Amino acid sequence: MIGKVQKSLNMRVLYLSPRVCWPIISGAHLRDFYLARQLACGATLTYVGLDSGKPSTPESTRLQLQKLLSGAEILTIPRDPSYRPANLVRGLIGPTPLNVLNFTSAAVMAELERILYDRSFDAIQIESMHLIAYARRIRQLYPRVRLICDWHNIESEILTRYAEQDSNPLRRFYARRTAALSRAMENQFLHLGQAHTVCSEREREILLQRVPQARIEVVGNGVDVEYFAAGPTQNEVRQDLVFLGRMDYHANIDAAVFFAKKIWPLVRARRPELRFVVVGAQPTREVLALRELASVTVTGTVEDVRPFYHSALAAVVPLRVGGGTRLKVLEAMAAGTPVISTTLGAEGLAVTAGKDILVAESPEAIADTVASLQAESPAWQSLVTNARTLVQTQYDWAVIGEVLLRLYAEQVEMGARCLGTT
Repeated sequence: MIGKVQKSLNMRVLYLSPRVCWPIISGAHLRDFYLARQLACGATLTYVGLDSGKPSTPESTRLQLQKLLSGAEILTIPRDPSYRPANLVRGLIGPTPLNVLNFTSAAVMAELERILYDRSFDAIQIESMHLIAYARRIRQLYPRVRLICDWHNIESEILTRYAEQDSNPLRRFYARRTAALSRAMENQFLHLGQAHTVCSEREREILLQRVPQARIEVVGNGVDVEYFAAGPTQNEVRQDLVFLGRMDYHANIDAAVFFAKKIWPLVRARRPELRFVVVGAQPTREVLALRELASVTVTGTVEDVRPFYHSALAAVVPLRVGGGTRLKVLEAMAAGTPVISTTLGAEGLAVTAGKDILVAESPEAIADTVASLQAESPAWQSLVTNARTLVQTQYDWAVIGEVLLRLYAEQVEMGARCLGTT
C-alpha cells in the first residue's frame, strides 16, 4: 500500500532522529521508520540518525535502510553514550534535563551544521524534545526553513507517572525534577516549530493548553495491516498470553513484572493450560528472572513477532506508566489477536472497551478477563473482527502517511508564500 504513494511533492526534507531506525527494536524505531518511509514516498528525503552503537552502524545496515526508504539518503552521526556521570550531575543541578543532555554534544552539532551547509531543505522534521538543542540551532541558522517537531509522547508526563510508581525515593526525586525541567523544554519546543505532530488527540489538547497558537496535527502511531494479517500460518491451539515490547524500557519492564508476579498466579489457578510469553529485545536481569516462574517464557530478540501473536489467546498490555500510544496494541489487532489492556495501555487510541478491546485495571479484574476468554468463541471472534476493521480504517500507515504529507504540503506552501515565491 505504501508503494502506491507517488513522489508528488516537490520538496526536500531532512529527518533528524535520536536513533538509527533500522533494525526496528522498539516502538520509537518503528514510528521513525514508517514516518520516514511515508515521507520518502512523497518527497526527497535525507534521514540523519544519531548513532550510539558500539561499533557504529555497519554500512550494510545503512544500505538496507536506504533501499527500504525508497532510495533516501541515509546519514549517521556518532553520539556519546547516555547516562554519563557528568550528565547525571548536570541534570540534577542545572537547567537542562538529563533526557536532553544525553543527546546533546558539540561534535554532533558540528556535523549537523556541516550537513545543513552542504544541502538545501524545504522542511526539517525533528524527532522529539530530546533534540531541542539542534532545533534551536537550526532556527538560528535557517529561520525560513519549516521546522516540524514530532512528539512520540509527552516526556514530562511519562516521568511524572514514573515518579508516582517507583519505590526508590532517590529515583522518584530525580524523575520529578527531570519532569519539571522537561516540561519547560517542551514549552520551548512548542514555540520553535512551525508545526507539531502528536500521536493522539488527547496529547494535542494537552499541548494546546500550554501554547494555544501552536499548529498541532494528530499523526498517530500505525501498523502495517497487510503485513500482520498475512503472517505465518497460525497454530491451531491458542494457549499463550503475550506481552511484546523492548524489554529494557522501564514502562515495559514494570508491566511485565507486574503481570508475572501479581496477575499470572491468579490466571494460573483458573487456566493452568495457559502460558505467559514475554517477547522483546534486550531483556534486563529483572525480566530474565521471570523465566523461573511456572509457564513463563522470556524470548529476547526474535526475527518475526507474528508467530507469537498467532499462537496467542490474547495480547496483554498491563501498562502502569508510559505515554504516547501503544504500537503493540495496533499490531495485535492487525494480527487478529484480542487485546486485554489497562486504561493507560489503551490511552490515546480510538478504541471501544468491550467492542474491539477488553479493558481491566486491578490484578483480579485482569485475571477474570483472561479466564473468561475462549479462543474462537463468538465473543472472541467479534473482538478480532472489530479490532481489525478499526486498524484498517484508521491506523494503517498508508492512511497516516496521507495526513503527514498533507501537513508537509501545507507547511512548504506557507514557507514559499513567506518568501514571496508563490
